Amino acid sequence: MAFAIPYEITAINVLLTFWTDKIPIAAVVVICLVIYAGLNGLAVRYFGTAEFYLAIFKIFLMVGLIFYTFVTMVGGNPEHDAYGFRYWNKPGSFVEYLAPGNTGRFLGVLSCMIQGSFTMVGPEYISMTAGEAENPRKLMHRAFSSFVWRLLFFFIGGALCVGIVIPYDDKLLTSYLTGSKSGTGAASPYVISMVEFGIKGLPSLVNALIMTSVLSCGNNVVFSSIRTLHGLAVDGKAPGFLAKVNRHGIPYYAVIASLAFCLLAFLQLSKSSSTVLDWLVGICTASYLINYFGTVVTYLHFYAALRKQGIDRKTLPYQGVLQPYLAWYALFGTLIMTLIIGYTVFINGEWDITSFVTSYLMVGFFPVAFLFWKIIKRTRYVRPGDADLQLGNVKDEIDLYEALYEPPRRGKISGWFNSFFE
Repeated sequence: MAFAIPYEITAINVLLTFWTDKIPIAAVVVICLVIYAGLNGLAVRYFGTAEFYLAIFKIFLMVGLIFYTFVTMVGGNPEHDAYGFRYWNKPGSFVEYLAPGNTGRFLGVLSCMIQGSFTMVGPEYISMTAGEAENPRKLMHRAFSSFVWRLLFFFIGGALCVGIVIPYDDKLLTSYLTGSKSGTGAASPYVISMVEFGIKGLPSLVNALIMTSVLSCGNNVVFSSIRTLHGLAVDGKAPGFLAKVNRHGIPYYAVIASLAFCLLAFLQLSKSSSTVLDWLVGICTASYLINYFGTVVTYLHFYAALRKQGIDRKTLPYQGVLQPYLAWYALFGTLIMTLIIGYTVFINGEWDITSFVTSYLMVGFFPVAFLFWKIIKRTRYVRPGDADLQLGNVKDEIDLYEALYEPPRRGKISGWFNSFFE
């Protein structure tokens, strides 16, 4: 999560080049550092408020871009060209990558799956807020239930639209990606489509909204890395001083440790932004996949404990469907994606130690860290079915909180507005 922070900062710098490439990289890094420090170094309600409004911008952006795609593809553009799904046939919907023919097309799909693994992160971030949320059993249920639909509509719908608005061999897109044309922030397919149609003003607005989305993602991973580090410290798996909090409940040492990763964005000073992004994407994608793998393993142990201890899943606030079959599917799928994440190193005919390290650094680190902890601390592996689902007396404390919880009083306007999200 912490490695994703400099990635988002680097992405913001890339987006800024849409307007100008004269802004110093160091200034962008420092400004982002100050913003993230301000939002995460204050009480959690300020973080929540910022994320709420930034999330609204994301929704407006995605709905607007999907609407833009539909309108332009049926002829509602300056050229009155109803291009529809033309680019799916010419030049085609699949591009060859690293090899000719069907093998190359398969490798192209595989690369998209790896990139998709990086962008599909999200569900575990929702759980990070549970400990600081009001009435979490109700709100977390709604958040997780809606995630699947948001995933289908925004992620898959957005991917569909990207393949509609421009062809993969678009000259402007190619010139941006190869570096022959400056201003790589304009490499968004939507922005390119608007520029080529000669639409004024809208490309700048879309680029600005994309920046708010990236800023929100950075804010999210800062929050999550802080809470993860603090949680590790509370459990005795990280230095104890990281568990200290101020009177507002902010783990300030964990905040400082997580924000320190912002400094990795200064790597852009010696390398191009695209190179730094590639490094960070490799590290982050492997981390995300391992995180999902660990989450699925934990869930399967949890599921086994429910069955062994005679607890009906219907008594839980949220129940996943088709379990445990989907969990086993996710387990093997995630494992396979983790192992093939750096496949290009082995087939492009030229060994690239940097690509190999960034792709498999976390894959090697995880088992080493696991064995180190088991050997040094001599901890016992909790076998499937043996987990303490009461978490000592924690569950009783949560039950008491839920029983005594009283919703905050709100005015008519704020109450009506909040009813959409509760």
